[in-house]
Amino acid sequence: MKISITIFFILSIFCYSPSLYAQRDTLKKNNEDFDTSRSQINYKQLIVPAALMTYGIISLNSPYLKHKDQQINNSINNDPSKTFKFDNVSVFIPSAAVYGLNFLGVPSKHNFKERLAISTIAHAITLSTVYTIKHTTPTWRPDRADHESFPSGHTAVAFTGAEMLWQEYKDQSIWYGIAGYTIAAGTGYLRMYNQKHWFSDVAMGAGIGIMGTKIAYWLLPLFDKHLQSRKTSYLTMATPFYNGKQLGVSANFQF
Repeated sequence: MKISITIFFILSIFCYSPSLYAQRDTLKKNNEDFDTSRSQINYKQLIVPAALMTYGIISLNSPYLKHKDQQINNSINNDPSKTFKFDNVSVFIPSAAVYGLNFLGVPSKHNFKERLAISTIAHAITLSTVYTIKHTTPTWRPDRADHESFPSGHTAVAFTGAEMLWQEYKDQSIWYGIAGYTIAAGTGYLRMYNQKHWFSDVAMGAGIGIMGTKIAYWLLPLFDKHLQSRKTSYLTMATPFYNGKQLGVSANFQF
């Protein structure tokens, strides 16, 4: 039990570190309008997600890391009959909080339309990357249910929401970001506890989720310029979903 608790906190700290070291987002708001005149990309923000993804990729052909995966999973839960299915709920909590906190009166960095755009772009990047890798890199799950273990889609979606939560509310309180990353890390931990993923799957998923969200923020000015040039169409809703087997995101546009 002590080992499994330690692994959870290591995952929390390691995956939260991009937020601790990320510099202030270069896309600033004016009093009323979002400034889309330029977008500066800070590549230092990609160090941690790139490191997580590199670890995941190396693990595919490393007997040593595969052995470590087995050791980590066994230390967390070596009884497949023991499960705790809250991961199917916790995966959506960070993304929901991005809108819920604003609804409760906590000011966000971007307005509702911009947050919908960021969420849609981020989830599209994350999920397309996850499912492309799943179907080109077959890896058996710990419970041998199928060979779509690598990477963890639940973890990727959870960290997509956690990174967005950090970006939107870090100026109000860092604790919003800490809470989001803790829940995302907990989701990854439960995926291992429930024998659905290896540690390397979770690390890869976390890296993809963080990376996809950062790219979405960098692409926001292009989306804003598109809306300004075509005001007849706009995004009305973007919602991640889970149907019991697959994760996805649905988007509605009004024309």
